[in-house]
Amino acid sequence: MVRGDLEGVIQCGRELKEWELGDIVTTVEMFPQLSRWELAQTLCEHLGWVSATGGYKVEACRKLLEKLEVRGLVKLPGKRAMGKAKQEGVVWTDRTAAQGEVVGTVGDLGEAGLEVVLSREGKGLWEEYVERYHYLGAKRPFGCFMRYFIECERGLLGCILMAGAAKSIGVRDQWIGWSEGQRLRNLGWVINNSRFLIFPWVRVRNLASHVLGQLGCRVGQDWYERWGYRPVLMETFVDPRYFDGGCYKAANWQYLGMTTGEGLVRAGKSYRTSPRKILVRPLARGFRRLLCWDGLAGEVQP
Repeated sequence: MVRGDLEGVIQCGRELKEWELGDIVTTVEMFPQLSRWELAQTLCEHLGWVSATGGYKVEACRKLLEKLEVRGLVKLPGKRAMGKAKQEGVVWTDRTAAQGEVVGTVGDLGEAGLEVVLSREGKGLWEEYVERYHYLGAKRPFGCFMRYFIECERGLLGCILMAGAAKSIGVRDQWIGWSEGQRLRNLGWVINNSRFLIFPWVRVRNLASHVLGQLGCRVGQDWYERWGYRPVLMETFVDPRYFDGGCYKAANWQYLGMTTGEGLVRAGKSYRTSPRKILVRPLARGFRRLLCWDGLAGEVQP
């Protein structure tokens, strides 16, 4: 293997050093009995590759190994069949059946607010409500996420999901001003409001903007308690075929523009969606500077 073979390899926005690539090649050669996943875990531990949460970047490392194999730099073990339990569909039960109308104003509800969903029972109930009443359903999130119930003294009023940000959105990325490498490294500090549901029998004026205001005040701390770091920016996408996004604007979210309707391009794959409105709300002072900082790590002060 010549020196030039170990140059110009980029993963997660970072060009890997020659000694790092040399260690990867050596490790793969030394431990042929390890699976691809075990190799990735070993390399992450050895090289100190961690995500925003402090966990190992195993999936990113596994993809890097496959990239190196394509270049002929390593020979990986064959892929092992992964036994996965079949994920059953969410069954609708009487516990999420439509209830009597809840009408009025936020003031009529007493203490209307957010409850973090952590228990297994709560998670199941949350998924059933969202699958039943949200037009996008309850697709299971990957990576870091937070589920909330919207509740008051009279019971549950809706559901919210905060999850990982969209990987690449031109309007958003230009507005932040980060480079591609900075985006790949720091995307974990942007979170997406991917589900927002007020139950159809709840017709309470200003409830949506009231709840979104609470979310902006507390999600940073909630995320820190759950995942060990504070995000610095929230984003969401509103489909104008169904909603105008007025509740977000009333809660101090900023409209940036429209998505193109084209999904992230991958080799051999493409997809289209209807264009969405892009809205954002900062969670920290100097969020642009932080997102464009190569040393972003750990807790960020709000």
